[in-house]
Amino acid sequence: MSRLTIVAHIKAKSDKIDLVKTELEKLIDITRAEKGCLQYDLHQDNENPAHFLFYENWESRELWQTHMNNQHLKDYMIATEGAVEEFTLNEMKRIA
Repeated sequence: MSRLTIVAHIKAKSDKIDLVKTELEKLIDITRAEKGCLQYDLHQDNENPAHFLFYENWESRELWQTHMNNQHLKDYMIATEGAVEEFTLNEMKRIA
């Protein structure tokens, strides 16, 4: 199995920043306890508080996909429906 790095950008609507932040924070402890999670760090842009970034490292893509199908992610999607302006996700590998 090869490690997988995930970089996810979440941009909240300007009037939904606090909601999105609260819901993202709910994901942290439960995800860090998941099998295969090596790192799961949430960041917020200093200049644009609507821009959040998750930097994640997983033991394998398969274990990350299990995470993506867990109930807490489904709950997040329901709670933030209509509150996120933009979402991008990159699956990456470390080269150095």
